[in-house]
Amino acid sequence: MIMLLYILACVLIAVFGINKKFGFWGYFFGSILLTPPIGIILVLASDNKKNPHHHTP
Repeated sequence: MIMLLYILACVLIAVFGINKKFGFWGYFFGSILLTPPIGIILVLASDNKKNPHHHTP
């Protein structure tokens, strides 16, 4: 049961990281390897993905 909650927490963190620099899989595996609390910190501290079609003047 604890392992299932751990994996679900990692999936939830990865969902929040979809539009971030490392994407879903990067934050999912990061959360698994480094624990979910560290995964949350990684998501919060990372930048959003760069949009190649968005030009700023």
